[in-house]
Amino acid sequence: MINIRNQKEINLIKESSGMVFDVLESLNELITPGASPKDLDSFAENYIKNNGGIPAFKGYMGFPSTLCISVNEEVVHGIPSERLLKNGDIVSIDCGVLKNGFYGDSARTYAVGKISKELNNLLDVTKKSLSLGIKSAKTGGRLSDIGYAIQKYVENNGFSVVRDLVGHGIGENLHEEPQIPNYGEKGEGIILKEGMCFAIEPMVNMGENEILTKKDGWTIYTKDMKPSAHFEHTIVVRKEGGEILSTRFINQKGLT
Repeated sequence: MINIRNQKEINLIKESSGMVFDVLESLNELITPGASPKDLDSFAENYIKNNGGIPAFKGYMGFPSTLCISVNEEVVHGIPSERLLKNGDIVSIDCGVLKNGFYGDSARTYAVGKISKELNNLLDVTKKSLSLGIKSAKTGGRLSDIGYAIQKYVENNGFSVVRDLVGHGIGENLHEEPQIPNYGEKGEGIILKEGMCFAIEPMVNMGENEILTKKDGWTIYTKDMKPSAHFEHTIVVRKEGGEILSTRFINQKGLT
C-alpha cells in the first residue's frame, strides 16, 4: 500500500526533514581534512536530540550510529570510524530523523578540502541527476519516470547507477512502499498521485555499478574500488514535479 498524505502529515514529514537539512548544513563547516567521522556522528546525535528529534538510523536493524558516513569508494551505510578524513577525499553522509511520529531522510556527498576535477564532476552529475529525478515526480506520471531521468543523465555523463539499492516511500516508517530504483524505462510502474512522499536517492559510481558489502555487515563499497557519490531528498509528489521537504528553502521543486 502506498500512502497518500494530507497536508498535516506532509508538514510533519517536512518538520523532521528540515532537521535533517539543518544537520547536513552544519556539517559543511565541520567536514575538513583531519575531521573524525566519529566526531561528526556525535555532533549530529546531540543536535537531533537537543532539538526534540530521535536519530532514525541508530538502532535501526542494529545499525550502531546516527549517521551513515561513507568515504570515497564506500557507497552507503558506512559506520562512522575514527579514520580521519584527508584532503582530496569525498564523504557521503546520510541522516534520518524521527519527530512527532514521522520520518525525514536526506543525504549529501561533501568534498574534503580540494578534490580533483573528476570527483567534482561526479558530485555535480549525481546532484543534478537527483534534481532531474525530483522534477519527474509529478502527478499523473509513472514511478519509473524518476529512475529513467536519473539513469539517462548519469550514463550520458559516463558514470554508472547503482542498481542493487533503491529509494523508498517515507512517512510513519523510515522505509515504506514503493521502492524507487534509480534506473528504468519511462512510463512504467504505478501512477504517481499528489501527496505521495518519497525519498529519492541516486547512488552514482565513477566506474562500474557492481557493489559489495564489507565484513561489518553494513558498509557498501564499489567492487572496482572507484569512488561513489550519493545525494538524497525527501519529497512530495506535486502537479509540476516533486516538492523538496528536506530543505529550509521555499518552494524547492526539483532543485538541489
